[in-house]
Amino acid sequence: MRKRIYFALLWIALIPHPGASAAKKRLLAIGEEKGYRHESVSHALATIERLGRESGLWDTTIRTDSEALTKKKLEYNAKNLNDFDAVLFYTGGTLEMDDQKKADFLSFVHDDGKGFIGIHSAAITFTDWPEYGDMIGGYYDEHPWGTFDAPILVEDPSFPGMRQWPSAFVFKDEIYQIRNFSRDKVRVLMRLDANKLDLSNPRVHRKDRDFAVTWAKMYGKGRVYYSTLGHPVENWDRPEMQTMYLEAIKWAMGLADADVTPRPAP
Repeated sequence: MRKRIYFALLWIALIPHPGASAAKKRLLAIGEEKGYRHESVSHALATIERLGRESGLWDTTIRTDSEALTKKKLEYNAKNLNDFDAVLFYTGGTLEMDDQKKADFLSFVHDDGKGFIGIHSAAITFTDWPEYGDMIGGYYDEHPWGTFDAPILVEDPSFPGMRQWPSAFVFKDEIYQIRNFSRDKVRVLMRLDANKLDLSNPRVHRKDRDFAVTWAKMYGKGRVYYSTLGHPVENWDRPEMQTMYLEAIKWAMGLADADVTPRPAP
């Protein structure tokens, strides 16, 4: 029964909105990794592209390099940041971007009011670039429990893409511990249930027992969304996860609104 409800919610989310073709958005999805390679990147980005196409809400350009992350005019018909409404990262490591590209990218979100969606290892990208960490909301700081049956609590069921999840559930994924993370700057949407974790693990560094899984925030005029969910390939076939990221992209692009005022832990 629950699976049928998930598919029904996903089907409703994919119904094209009236006039969707006229207001179709453009998403730049980057799948470049330096260092560890995630096997799920290809399927994840293919799924994101399909969700945009089937919903009629956005067209996706998938790249495995950072060439388009600039406002500088590129050769021939190559697109740059000026051609997109949001950028999605399923990335890792230090991408090849000079200072001008970095400034253009931050300006795209902060000043132009565009969107950014970070998936999983986006939090282990540019770990030596503090401004990126400030934009996304924090950095990877190990995953103490590896890929495990994670006990997850939904903090904000009113946020787009949260309603299809139970208020408390178990989801097998690789959950990152986050450093340089503060609830003063982000709206936590999901967190781990610390009461069900092995906190004696020596790789647990957070003493506040606050393990955020998914959050949203403003960065200047722009909208930023991050979730650690997405490590296993098979999770990208789960309707509830597809709905979560579809609604996240809609929100980041300004197609849906939500309150992202930071709140303390419940």
